[in-house]
Amino acid sequence: MSALSLLAQVPGLNKERKSSGCVQDNGFCPGWIVENFDQYVEPFVEHVVLTVIALSIGFAIAFALALFAHRQRWLVGPIGAGTNLLYTIPSIAAFLLLLPLTGRGNLTALVVLVAYSLTFMFTNTVTGLANVPREVTDSARGQGLTENQMLWKVEVPLAVPEIFAGLRIAATTTVGLVALAFYAGAGGLGAEILTDLYFKSNVVVAGGLCVLLAAALDLVFLFSQRLLTPWARARAS
Repeated sequence: MSALSLLAQVPGLNKERKSSGCVQDNGFCPGWIVENFDQYVEPFVEHVVLTVIALSIGFAIAFALALFAHRQRWLVGPIGAGTNLLYTIPSIAAFLLLLPLTGRGNLTALVVLVAYSLTFMFTNTVTGLANVPREVTDSARGQGLTENQMLWKVEVPLAVPEIFAGLRIAATTTVGLVALAFYAGAGGLGAEILTDLYFKSNVVVAGGLCVLLAAALDLVFLFSQRLLTPWARARAS
């Protein structure tokens, strides 16, 4: 199925705007935005749900792989290369290639979104764990901590800034990719953006909601990082 035929299936893609003046001139029309904002609420909620689910699954997979690779250092290269390879696949092509296997809907979208999120979170987690100062781990061993205790009480806490840096990058990237999830027949703001691509008001609202979501997630992760690293706040003060 071609991209053009998929676009033709987007609900309301060719709907007419029965108005005049600013609307007919494809301008930025505050009045139209106020009257029609409700049509963006459900797609926005779908966008948020797809983003959060994809990030949650992706983080669980990437974190587990990073912990395993941290113990078996020879796996860092192969796993990292695999996640990077997934990220090099063009996003629209990935959605379309999966359609015959997983069908149209959220499942196809989530498989692609999770795959694209892995590289940032895996790389940053492995890097954060590897960058824990050697003298800190030696001191922990000298105090009698086991390998597992050292991992969860020393290495992971000290790697939190790098872990959250990868999570923040993955979140911003995922928000943008969810806008293309309509190619897989999933929800989100992508269909709304293409409903009237040349109407400035439509693009500003749908695109603006994507930007706001990315900014909100970034602030949430930044605040969470500060909560999990009280020693950093104490050092700064």
